[in-house]
Formats: sequence, C-alpha cells, structure tokens
Amino acid sequence: MRWLGGQLGGTAQLPASKSESNRALILQALAGGGQLDNLSDANDTQLMRRLLAEPNAEVVDAEDAGTVMRFLTAYLTVTDRRVLLTGTPRAQERPIGILVDALRQLGATIEYAANQGYPPLRLQGWQPDLTATEPVELSVRGDISSQYISALMMIGPTLPAGLRIRLTGKVGSRPYIRMTQSLMQHFGNNCRDLGAAIEVRPQPYHPADYTIESDWSAASYWYAMVALAPPGSEITLPGLRQQSWQGDQAIVGIMAQLGVATEFLTDGVRLTQCPSQPSVSQDFSDCPDLAQTVAVVAAAKGTVLEMTGLESLRIKETDRIAALQNELAKFGASLTEEGAERFYVRSSNFQVDGQTIETYHDHRMAMAFAPLALLGPLAVQAPGVVRKSYPQFWAELEKAGFEIG
Repeated sequence: MRWLGGQLGGTAQLPASKSESNRALILQALAGGGQLDNLSDANDTQLMRRLLAEPNAEVVDAEDAGTVMRFLTAYLTVTDRRVLLTGTPRAQERPIGILVDALRQLGATIEYAANQGYPPLRLQGWQPDLTATEPVELSVRGDISSQYISALMMIGPTLPAGLRIRLTGKVGSRPYIRMTQSLMQHFGNNCRDLGAAIEVRPQPYHPADYTIESDWSAASYWYAMVALAPPGSEITLPGLRQQSWQGDQAIVGIMAQLGVATEFLTDGVRLTQCPSQPSVSQDFSDCPDLAQTVAVVAAAKGTVLEMTGLESLRIKETDRIAALQNELAKFGASLTEEGAERFYVRSSNFQVDGQTIETYHDHRMAMAFAPLALLGPLAVQAPGVVRKSYPQFWAELEKAGFEIG
C-alpha cells in the first residue's frame, strides 16, 4: 500500500464501539428487550449477536474474541446453559481461570475441557445460594483484564442478594469498568463503584433503548494518519462524543503531544495538526488498546516515548509487546524494557521503504502500522484481520487517498 500524495482531508466513517456494543447486547439479553441502534459491524459484535440468538446450541464457539469468550462465560453460566464454550487456538491460550474461579464461588459448575485455567470450558450447571441475605463477596485481581470484572458485574443483579467485588492489586482499564457501570445503570441497575470495591444490587434489569457511540479505538488510527500526513492535513470523524464512556478517548490528550489537535463538533471531531513534543511519557493502564498506535507514531516522528501500564498486552490477540518489538525493528526503531514494566520507544534513521508488516492474527497490529504508508510504500500481511473491529478500514483508507494492494 502507498499514499498517492497531497494533503489528507475529508471525512472518515468509524465503526460503532465494539466495547459498548458487546456490553449492551449482554444487558439487553439479561433485561429481556430494548432497542439497540448503531451496533458495531465488527466481527466480535456480530459474533456475539449470533451466539446470543442460538439458545439451543450445545457448542458455542467464541472464535478469537476475548470479550465474547469472557462475557459469555458469565452469561451462559447464570442462564444455566449446559454447553461447551470454545474458541480458536489463540483463544485457548488466553487465561480465564480468574473468572472461572469467581463463578464457581457464585454457584457454577465449570470444568476445563483441556488445559487448567484456559478454554475450552464445559458449563454444567448453576446453583446460587437462594437463601443469601447479604451480597456474595469476591476478591478479584484487577491487573489481568477488566473484562473479568465487567463480566461479573453484569451478572451480579441476577444473584439473590447481589454481589460485592473487592479489587486487589493494580486495576487496569478502569474506564471500561465505568463503561460497564454506566450501561448497567442505563438498563436499570444501580451499581456502585467504591474504588476498592464494586457493589451490585439485586435489582432486575429492565428493557431500555440505547444508541452506540462511534469507536474511539478506531479513531486512534486516524489520529495517527493526521500526525504523519503532509502539512495542512486534517480529517473529520463523525459519531464521537465529548462526554464519552470509552477509555480510549484518552487518545485526544495523548495525540495533542504528538501533533494532533482535536476540535469537538456537534456530532464528532475535527483533527488538525499542531506542534509535537520531543518526548512523551504515557501510562496505558486505562487504555492498553492505544499502545501500538502511539508507539508507531512516536517511532515515526522520532519522539522518545516512555510507556508504562502495558501488563495486559502480553495476553491480547498476540503478545503485543513482542510483536511491536519485531515490527518496529524493521523501520529502524526499538521498544526496550528499561526497568520493571517500563518501556521506551526510540528511533534513528526511521525509514519506510517497502517493508512487510506481520500482523500476528491481531487487527490492531495491521491498523497501527498502516499509517506509515504516508511515509513510503509498505505491505500488510493478512489484511483481513481488521474485520475483528473495523471491517471497512481499508475501504476508508482508499477513500482518503491510499492505494491498497
């Protein structure tokens, strides 16, 4: 792929938020109704819709979707489904023991069909304590994946006396916990985030209508393109809200340091160029899905980037730290660990000249590196991986002035 020249401009269409969509689908199912508008067309969301619509399936395949696997583990448990829940080989390497242990404490019978602590899972029954008068209390580590916590939060109202989740250790991706809380409240449950604990009351959900916001994670790739585009470039992204529940809205502040200014419009944002900083320090604990995009932009611009809060990146679709190290090296950049969980991106003589990007079955690797085509020709292996979260990504790039292929 390559850039055909001139300034970047116009309007790019974003997918709806996958994170909001998948939570809303679970809550809609638990509430027994409600109209959801602007659902994501990402494969993860369409997969969630299909699986929720198949109540008699004996085998449920979550494919490579971590959110689907984790949310359905909890949902299928409390709806007393007897199924085998499985996924791709990579999905079977992503741990789920923390969630299974918690569900067992709540009354679930779950067995591992292969390796302890990992899918596939055999869900074999649900027997909560119907005599409970106090919320069931769980201690859950917060430093692995907030999706475990969100999965438990959403099923909490189905327990006879509710649920109290005590969070131990460093809690990553807290904005996603707040997103879950806000959507639960929209569907009628007064869940309370007390910082070190989350209290979920045994209030039944009620059907509610909701319109999904556009995806800030997807917007991050357009921020990267504006940062690397010729002077005078800008882009408009509709459907984004200034008051957003999505943690990846953090891209606004991060990219302000890397050369992109954000103007909020009535319906969306306009991105324009601004001066960038020679060095940036960023904690990605609350926005790990932005790490690849920001690392690539910093490397391309010669900005020294200090990165912390990357703990969860090793258990994503691939080991994203290793993948970044491999691919950045092809351009003359490095990602090095200097101290415990403290990483630095540095580059010298950064060049884009026909390199091939390996994507490691990871949609975000493809989209994080694609903006480098503004600086020279490159190839992206297995470009179809973007279907996981942004199926129209390549078509939108063609509209913007890239030659794909």
